[in-house]
Amino acid sequence: MNIRIKNSSNDPIYLQIKNQIRDAIINGEFEAEELLPSIRVLAKELRVSVITTKRAYDELEREGYIHSVQGKGSFVAAQNKELMREKMLKKIEASLLDALRYAKLAEISKEELVQILDILED
Repeated sequence: MNIRIKNSSNDPIYLQIKNQIRDAIINGEFEAEELLPSIRVLAKELRVSVITTKRAYDELEREGYIHSVQGKGSFVAAQNKELMREKMLKKIEASLLDALRYAKLAEISKEELVQILDILED
């Protein structure tokens, strides 16, 4: 697992860990039921506290990306592709609502927003 912690990030370390593992799961870098590194091993690899990695794993489990089996470890949960798509759509909608609010404040038209999106996509 290739997790990079950025000290310059505004996100707390546990959130950086959680987001990178979540993204790897979503992108299919892990198979369903694949064993993840133990909390202690990951903490040692990343040189962070066990509490930090535990918090990241707890949030991943709460969100349904992983499940834990006492004495065996944490495993990637089988993902429902339609559910994953719906979660991503909700996040996109929230981000677009923010963009629309800013665009209104800056008096940017819909056409200009589409142009910005086209530029960012390239």
